[in-house]
Amino acid sequence: MRLQLKIWLGRVAPWVQFPSTLLVALLQRTPVLRVAAVTEDFVLASPIGALLKSAVGLGAGLGAVDALAGATTYSLSTNSHASPYTVATGSQIAAVAFAVVPTQNPADYWTIGGQFPPGLAFGSATAPGTLTSPGTLNTSTPILSGTPTTPGTYTMTLAAVYTATNTNSGNIPYTVVVINSGQSAPEIATQPSSQSILAGQSATFTVAAAGTAPFTYQWTFNGSAISGANSASYSIASAATSNAGSYAVIVTNVSGSITSSSATLTVTASGVPAFIVQPSSFTIAAPNTTIFNALASGNPSPSYQWKLNGAAIASATSPTLVIASAQASNAGTYTCVASNSVGSATSNAATLTVISTTNSGRLTNLSTRAMVGTGGNILIVGFALGGAGTSGSKPMLIRGSGPALTTFQVTGVLPDPVLTLYLGSTLEDSNVGWSTNPQAAQITAEDTALGAFTLMPGSADSALFDTLLTPNTYSAQIGGKSGDTGVALAEVYDATASYTLSTPRLTNLSARVQVGTGGNILIAGFAIGGATAKTVLIRASGPALIPFSVSGTLPDPELQLFSGVFVFGANTGWGGSPQIAAAASQVGAFKWSDPSSADSALLVTLPPGTYSAQVSGASGDTGVALVEVYEVP
Repeated sequence: MRLQLKIWLGRVAPWVQFPSTLLVALLQRTPVLRVAAVTEDFVLASPIGALLKSAVGLGAGLGAVDALAGATTYSLSTNSHASPYTVATGSQIAAVAFAVVPTQNPADYWTIGGQFPPGLAFGSATAPGTLTSPGTLNTSTPILSGTPTTPGTYTMTLAAVYTATNTNSGNIPYTVVVINSGQSAPEIATQPSSQSILAGQSATFTVAAAGTAPFTYQWTFNGSAISGANSASYSIASAATSNAGSYAVIVTNVSGSITSSSATLTVTASGVPAFIVQPSSFTIAAPNTTIFNALASGNPSPSYQWKLNGAAIASATSPTLVIASAQASNAGTYTCVASNSVGSATSNAATLTVISTTNSGRLTNLSTRAMVGTGGNILIVGFALGGAGTSGSKPMLIRGSGPALTTFQVTGVLPDPVLTLYLGSTLEDSNVGWSTNPQAAQITAEDTALGAFTLMPGSADSALFDTLLTPNTYSAQIGGKSGDTGVALAEVYDATASYTLSTPRLTNLSARVQVGTGGNILIAGFAIGGATAKTVLIRASGPALIPFSVSGTLPDPELQLFSGVFVFGANTGWGGSPQIAAAASQVGAFKWSDPSSADSALLVTLPPGTYSAQVSGASGDTGVALVEVYEVP
């Protein structure tokens, strides 16, 4: 079932406690730059090997990221004035020196093409202005300098060539916008806003421009110019569904042009409710919380009524139905009816099967790939063990791989990962070079049993096999033995061979990350093992971190939950949901105090399998975010 949710509501029962020591450690450090993989339950084939062997893109389940394999993608780095560089005629520009990222050895020479702005030229530090038209420049660092004379937009291309490796960076564009002296290029002061209307209603898009007047306007629909749409506003008197799409405007003056952000027009053909998210069927172990989610479109917004075997359930009037501590009496067929003044619709039927089993659904493992730094920027993976009604200890396999990743064409690996395991501030165990571990034979056996890729004998990769006391919260930390840096992979496996209801389990996973774009978004992988579905609370905090004095937070974290290539759920802005707030309180998560914040959350019941919670900026921006995964009993 493919579900894409923009908001979840729910309520859960209490017991899980999230120790403040782990939260503080996560909030005060920046341990994880990117999560790139997640392992499956030990009864399933391990995806780690497949993940590292074939980079298939972010959308592929626990998804490989583009940095795992494939050609390097270069971008330009400048000492000043990133592209586009706007400068007035008659003004000498600051010398712009170019390099490529990621940095290799100095380029042997550069090839430069495209349109050169009159008055500007490329050269070197010792020979400025030697190249005035496309050609080859024999320097390791090209420098653009001069005084532009003619207004216009000029795009040049630069390619760094490395003869030793017979490679080049490919043509990378760099744009210079030359405006008339004393005039300024247009800017968008007020962007057009997205709208959602019913068919037959009107819609108007408006833009406000700043800069040197006069301005000309050209509105576009899905990228194509709209004939006659040449003013600061564009109106549709009576919208049809064919008018739904993306609208933007190009604003131009004598010094250049700029394109506004896109505004989406959503046109609903009818106000009758229609389900866009259908509830899923589950098999759950008694007693465990179960979440049914449904969502319907419609105008006016519909109300909801859940039914069990055709009979209305008292007070079940939310898009989310929470069944706490499900028992055999809760088994049956569930449907949701959405109604408004126009009409009503009934969801697909979802079946709840409640069984008694010792092999109930549970979190089983976690994998995190990151650039390991020094000091507060080492790699830290936090996990909690325990669970209501459990006791005793738990066997865990924890690995810190660096050199082993070179087998999978990962470059820049951490050559000497040191793996340390802490209980609070107490050092529990450590390893440098897994073959030196007295448990090396056991680690090899567990690698095979759990489906982990093989660590080569004598390698500098590190691993621990420990029996840990519960209930407790631990942190596995990876740093460079000699204080160096590089890419490392941390893996935490539940190594329990035989599971019962009293067996301790993983109850919480957390990571704080600098979220980027593209392959550098945050991907927190986890797996649910056992024979039944499990309910989890997943949160993506950005603005909520500000009270902890975390700077540079991601202002608008969008949370997406993937199962394979399918979007299992999504949320942008938790909307102050009382059910989400109650769930966080019950599992011991820190409080989100602002109900209107852009922090996001999902409360879902998931069948056994592997999942990735992906966090990115809703508007393509970047910043620090914290992702948390809690089991809900």
